[in-house]
Amino acid sequence: MTDIAAIARALRDAAETKTPIPPVRDALGNDLALARKVQEANRDHWRAAGRRVAGRKIAVSSPQAQTALGATAPAWGWLYADMLLADGAAVPADAVLHPKLEGEVAMVLGRDLTMPQPTMADALAAVDWCMPAIEIAGSRIANGAAKIADLVADNANSGLVVLGSPARRPGGLDLRRLGMSLAKNGSHVASGSGAAVAGHPFAALAWLAGDCVALGQPLRAGELIMTGTFFPMQPAAAGDAFELDAPEFGRCEVRFTG
Repeated sequence: MTDIAAIARALRDAAETKTPIPPVRDALGNDLALARKVQEANRDHWRAAGRRVAGRKIAVSSPQAQTALGATAPAWGWLYADMLLADGAAVPADAVLHPKLEGEVAMVLGRDLTMPQPTMADALAAVDWCMPAIEIAGSRIANGAAKIADLVADNANSGLVVLGSPARRPGGLDLRRLGMSLAKNGSHVASGSGAAVAGHPFAALAWLAGDCVALGQPLRAGELIMTGTFFPMQPAAAGDAFELDAPEFGRCEVRFTG
């Protein structure tokens, strides 16, 4: 039998000691259901230790990312309150293993999403606020060798989230055509549009809501949802400063300290 508790503990130890571990997918038989059990075991551990769940995050929302990881659909993980940082935050470079930045639209739910097979209209109606955000993704798996079962077990490469401003109501926002660009130390390094996020950020939210209902863990009012990146992940190191710019939507900044 697969030792879910031992795999979950190994991932926690990797995060706490800043020492990555080999892929866990073989121990899981590449079974995504078992990978989800590892993720949930660590969620239960952190809840018992006093961490508060603040929302969810979608990963591998683009077809290109799915192909690279051997996935056929997006994945998701849990956000904790202590992962959320304010715009302009200074982050120690070793706070997250293998830190890589993504530009996203963060959404705050104003109502529960409990219906099976929710539509984009259901998703839009449930959102109170949208804002630009930088996700600092991290992997506890060594050498960039993670595949989809590793990512799911590792809480969808969760790390930290920097919330930008301003917060806007969703009505009237054209998120599919919204553009975002990322500058690193003053130089442009990446850009993309909301179409890269499962076709539309609200389509990504609808997918997440349906998957969470199917798993008996529906999205609730007040949760923060990270909907997926507009462009490929960008590596970060000590001394780097990043600025995310989404014209007519908002901005977000973060810098990494030694």
